[in-house]
Amino acid sequence: MDRLYRAPWVGVPAPRFALKLLSLSLLASPALGASTELPATRVEGEADSGYQVRQASVGGFDEAPLLDTPFSITVINDALIKDQQARLLSEVLKNDASVGQAYAPIGYYENFVVRGFSLNAASSYKINGRTVTGEQNVALENKQQVELLKGLSALQSGVAEPGGLVNYVTKRPEAVRSVTVSTDDRGSGYVAADVGGWFGNEQQVGLRANIAHEDINSYVEHADGQRDFLSLAFDWNISPNALLQLDAEYQSRSQRSVPGYQLLGNTELPHHASPKKLLAHQSGAKQVDIDSLNLNGKFEYRFSDLWKGSVSASRSRVVIDDYSSFAWGCYGSASCEGVPVPNYFSPEGNYDIYDFRSPDDTRRTDEAQAALSGSFDTAGLGHELTVGTSAFRRTVDKREPINVARNITPDGETLGTGNIHQDPEQFPAYSGALNDRQRRLDSRQYGLFVTDRISLNEQWQTVLGAREVRLDEEAFEVSGDSARHTQRYEFLPQAALIYKPIANLSLYTSYSKGLSLGGEAPWFASNAFETLAPTVSRQLEAGVKYDWQRISFAAALFQTRQAYQYSRPDDGGGFTYVQQGQQKNTGLEVSANGFVTSRLQLSASAAAIRARVNDTGTPAYEGHQALNVPTWRANLYADYALPWVEGLAVLGGVQYSASKNANHEGQVQASSYAVFNLGSRYSTRIDGYDTVFRLSVDNLFDKRYWRDVGDYLGDGYLFQGAPLTARLSASINF
Repeated sequence: MDRLYRAPWVGVPAPRFALKLLSLSLLASPALGASTELPATRVEGEADSGYQVRQASVGGFDEAPLLDTPFSITVINDALIKDQQARLLSEVLKNDASVGQAYAPIGYYENFVVRGFSLNAASSYKINGRTVTGEQNVALENKQQVELLKGLSALQSGVAEPGGLVNYVTKRPEAVRSVTVSTDDRGSGYVAADVGGWFGNEQQVGLRANIAHEDINSYVEHADGQRDFLSLAFDWNISPNALLQLDAEYQSRSQRSVPGYQLLGNTELPHHASPKKLLAHQSGAKQVDIDSLNLNGKFEYRFSDLWKGSVSASRSRVVIDDYSSFAWGCYGSASCEGVPVPNYFSPEGNYDIYDFRSPDDTRRTDEAQAALSGSFDTAGLGHELTVGTSAFRRTVDKREPINVARNITPDGETLGTGNIHQDPEQFPAYSGALNDRQRRLDSRQYGLFVTDRISLNEQWQTVLGAREVRLDEEAFEVSGDSARHTQRYEFLPQAALIYKPIANLSLYTSYSKGLSLGGEAPWFASNAFETLAPTVSRQLEAGVKYDWQRISFAAALFQTRQAYQYSRPDDGGGFTYVQQGQQKNTGLEVSANGFVTSRLQLSASAAAIRARVNDTGTPAYEGHQALNVPTWRANLYADYALPWVEGLAVLGGVQYSASKNANHEGQVQASSYAVFNLGSRYSTRIDGYDTVFRLSVDNLFDKRYWRDVGDYLGDGYLFQGAPLTARLSASINF
């Protein structure tokens, strides 16, 4: 592999930059398109591809063309992330109709449902292919693109959920100096800088730094916060055949957690609920602090033009100081009297207020992988072989949480409750001691994997792979004694067949088997905090991908089955957390990304999903759509460069969701909704510097809707979508 020259970082005078730029008329620019990605081993220069992406690494162990990847993959690149001014993963994944939110309160870390199955914080999120702790909102300032593999990913990641896998790809060093400032209609403040270059007598060492500060003025009252972020990327071309890449990022985020609503009397949605109201507000309540550190590195050596090896490792550590004044249940309401577990608001809208405290909640993930890949021919067949081994460890160290009802007197009687339409009274805060922090989980995985892409001829390929997983997991009681020790070996095969009648058209079918961690019983279940055994899942998928000029089309038909885990109602009114029956989701996905004309580009997707559970032992939960999974969802985002104003583009789109069940019995439904967004982008030069202004208005008509009606740890929660939100930014490249 030849060394390719890197342009030096040429110094420029410091710019005159002030926030007055935000007062300039902000409309939008023609598609500047995606930033050209500069891998550490080569410089790629190509025409503006806009929102279209042709390659991703999430589908295997190295970057590969999407046309040759027999999975459904969505890639949201830097161009689309910038145009939508996304700061959270939910603002990125809204571009895929197969994705919904599942317990994503403001001020906390987000959770997602893909194809009707929840992702898992322990295994569903990666940075540059290495697993990170999911109990964080990963920053986007240093990300080149976000990749979503929908469906089973056992070959890529071992023990994982059947919904999918999210992979963040970091920006690599290049000669860049840029600053972005932003505000919104609530007066939030944001500033970020991106600085990088190549150094050394042969430009063999590259550095890139991203830094950001954000003052968050939330649309929810009393829920403002702040965020600080810093990242460093380091590339070293040690020799023409050896490359070292290192990444480090740290983020500190503080914001008050916003509780969700619950069903009224367990039979209806709250009436006239406001997305701006903070339930259970107590003036002395603390913010939730989440500090995260993600480190990863990769060394790659090319033995020849056909063979290369790599070693990679990562550490992800998150510390959560979880304080929350929480709204839950209605023990304190007369209308709920006598109900063993009233885990819903009263019919009048009353709720109990809890003082929840769980500081020093520490989650750590370490992972290492070694792989060898190469190409060869045998018996007239072409092989692209990858073999390797991996080791993974996740630990959880936390205190037994304090969860005290603020409205309970020393003699055990209630003083009253809050109500969804009123500001609650101020109740005495908990003043007792915290519990000691202890190891609660130590989970280790070891894997051997192999995958072989076999080219039968110019049209036919088959991809065969498997991972042998050893899971060794120990959970501990509060006393420190071992509560469960699981040792399990599982062989996870994967097979696919690809047919390419022409170079830009690909048809595929695939089969996958996966292993997922068992769920944890909620606190109110008869087997509270028990973690169930791992579950096996299986998936069949068939799809088509087509690249036409500058736009990519894709469609996939899938069926996924997994054991059903839920809180089964008991005869006495209580619950027992069980693994019984199965959930089968069948769906169709379609998408299009790229330029329709030279001036119009779009990102569009639609998904129809039929989600059913059966053989659960609870007939009321069967025969209808599963909780929080709409039968139909669609998204469209468009970018049109106006022909009569140079540098000006109009942006906008719509997100649609059909109605979805808000309880397991299917008796309560959240209505369908359509949310419209509008924006603009304007590119110009100011004092000789390239400058981009962006304006985005989300939920243009201030629609009120329930974005999430799922459950979390056995409890059902309801979260409203954000009201009309306008955001304004200016970016200057020096």
